[in-house]
Parts: sequence; C-alpha cells; structure tokens
Amino acid sequence: MKKIDFLSTLFIGIDVSSSSNVVCVIDFNSTKHLQFSVSNNHIGAVKIVETLVSFLHKNKFKYLFIALESTSFYSIHIANFLSSEERLLAFNPYVYCLNPKMISNYRKSFIGMSKTDPLDAFIIADFARVGRINTQPWRGSQFLALQRLTRHRLHLVDSLTREKTYMVSNIFLKFSEFSVLKEEEHPFCSNYGSTAAAVLTEFLSTEDIVNIPVEELVDFICKKGKNRFSDPLHTATLLQEAARNSYRLDKCLYEPLTISIASSFNCIKAYETEIKALNTAIEKTIKGINTTEYQSLLSIPGIGPVYASGILAEIGSVSAFNSQDALAKYSGLTWTQHQSGNYSADDTQMSKAGNSYLRYYLIEAANSVKNNIPEYSAFYHKKFNEVKTHQHKRALALTSRKLIRLIFGLLANNQLYSAKRVNTTE
Repeated sequence: MKKIDFLSTLFIGIDVSSSSNVVCVIDFNSTKHLQFSVSNNHIGAVKIVETLVSFLHKNKFKYLFIALESTSFYSIHIANFLSSEERLLAFNPYVYCLNPKMISNYRKSFIGMSKTDPLDAFIIADFARVGRINTQPWRGSQFLALQRLTRHRLHLVDSLTREKTYMVSNIFLKFSEFSVLKEEEHPFCSNYGSTAAAVLTEFLSTEDIVNIPVEELVDFICKKGKNRFSDPLHTATLLQEAARNSYRLDKCLYEPLTISIASSFNCIKAYETEIKALNTAIEKTIKGINTTEYQSLLSIPGIGPVYASGILAEIGSVSAFNSQDALAKYSGLTWTQHQSGNYSADDTQMSKAGNSYLRYYLIEAANSVKNNIPEYSAFYHKKFNEVKTHQHKRALALTSRKLIRLIFGLLANNQLYSAKRVNTTE
C-alpha cells in the first residue's frame, strides 16, 4: 500500500445487516460528516456511491477507507460493489471486511455508549481512523470464487465427518462389537469401506452373520472386497466372532437400524463424490491466479492442490502481510501471554481470533507435512512429549506455527521448497 495522507482521508464505517446498511462517514479528526441508512441491495449500494461521490466533489478528500464487519455472507455484495465501483476509483478506495470480534473489543473502550446501528457504524469508522486495521483490503471476485469453492469443500468435509460420527451410534446398536473392536481384532481396516458397508446393510441381524456357513461368508467377503483380502477366512472368522459377542436386539429393531445405516452410507458416498468434484474445480480455479505462489506451496512435501488453494484463498497475496507474525496473527495461531510480576503461566490459550478457515487449512497442512518432512516430524514429537495433556492438539498447533514461517519465507521470496535451509524472511 502506498503512503497515504490521512488528513485527506475519509473513514467510512458500514454496519451491515440482511436488510440494510447503516453508513457513518468521519474524517481523521473524528468529525462526523454523513450518517445515513440504505437497503442492502443494488439500489442501496448505488445510493451509497452517489452520496459519497457528491460529498467528495465538494470537499478536498483524496482517499477512502471503507470498513465493514464480515457479517456472514451479507457483507460480500457491498464489499465487492464498493471495491470495484468506477466512480470511486479516483479516490483510491480501500475496502476492509473486519473480524466482528475486533470491533466488539474496540467498542468496550467507549464506556457507557449505547448499542445502535448508527453508533455501530461510527465505531467501525473510528476503528479504521485510529489505524487498528491490520488485514488486507478486499481482493475482488477472483479470490472470492476460489474462496467459495474451498469453504464449500470444508463445509462438505464437516458434513461428512458429522454423518460418520452419527452413523456410529446406529452401528453400535445393530452390531455392538463391530464399532468397538481394537484394530488388530477388527475384520476390516475401516468401518466405512465397501465390504463393511455390505456386511452392515445386507445382513439384517448379527444372528444372520453367526448362522451363515463360513464358506458362504468367505465367498461374500471375497466378492464384496473384490478379492483384495489376503486371508478372507481369517476375516470371516473375526466377523463371526464379533457377531457372537454382540448384544441381541428385538427383531423389530433390526430393519429400521439397517435402513438408517444404509441411508448414512448413501450420504457418505454422495459427500465423497461431491468433494472429489470440488477438488477438481478448486485445482482448475487456482491455476488462473497466483501461479507463482501456488507452485511455491505445492513444492512443500505434504501440501497438495487442495491445501495450497485453501491457504491462498484466505490470505490472497502474501504481500499484504509485513511479517510471518502478522500472518500468524491473521490466522489466529498465536498465544496470549499471562504474566504478572515474577509469575509467568506455562498454560496459555491459542488466540483463535483470526481467520478460522485459514487456521483449518494450515493445521491440516501441518498434519500432512509432518508425515513427509523429517524436520517437522521431529518437531511435532518433541512438542508432543513436552506435556501430558492435549498432546496432539498442542503439538499440531505449534507445528502449524512453524509451518507459517516456512510458508511466509517461500511466498515472500518466490522460492520453491528445498530440504536445505529456506530463507524464512520475517
């Protein structure tokens, strides 16, 4: 961002809701020049622009700082409209979508102030005026397109996980041992594979599994598993033993449970199909933007197209961050200090005040990177062994913080990953 004369800048706060946008316009001295409300639609957005342009032509302001809370999807249209409106381009508009938590904490400094939409708009404008914005400006439709794909993929992944978790309860009711067996005692490597699905949906009850001749069960397993089992007889034996050890149910319960489990498997299959389709769409979309930075991320062992796209969709260009600390803060992967006098707490909480989507992709990427780069694996296990509680979560979060330094260094210097030392410029 080029140097700006803040005395020649208008600071505009917009309180966004589903039906209206309340606008407050102040200058660097906190003098309020305009306060008005419009509908949250195209007509209202045009009125905002016309009102601002009319005021700007009568005054000597050269720059516009437009700030609004990132209020779910309600703020997307107005942010996109104002950042690309030709009539505002002469005034160098910077449009920012801010974390509502930041505005909420800033509001606490206004002791005794009532909470109304006009006052909320003023607080947002004042937050911009005092220079508290540390995020990047609105980036436009290209990144929005990629972001909608990566965020929708995360939505489907969450739905898939939720469906699998829900199905476990029905599996336990129908076939209690199947869902609780240890890995070495389980007939299948996964409860959600095609063979496991066939066993749980095509056999009405555990008694049917117990009573079927073992030869027929072996043939069933070979057919459903497409002959991929190295010892189908052993698998069949484990399956019948688990069925014998399971609770018996009233016969009226088996069919409803089987229908529910089959429905869950259909949902899981549909989610997995849609996620694959989204992966293809994400990879196609990312190739049109940020090619250099995309290749830098792909060069890191363990980071593929999906994780690279998810990270770039949320941070845009790394040039928006002046250090790896700023990037870490934006993602919420920072820890607050708790210190008083000679006391300093060992157990501190992660901030989590940043971009939750970016944090998700960084943590998932770190989980993959630690399995592919020995340095990160050693770091993860070192942090894992330092404590006795929350070992995995803590170690993975700290590994993610380490990964941020690598990502920032590669992107800031247009480098590809090398096993040799990477320049992690801060």
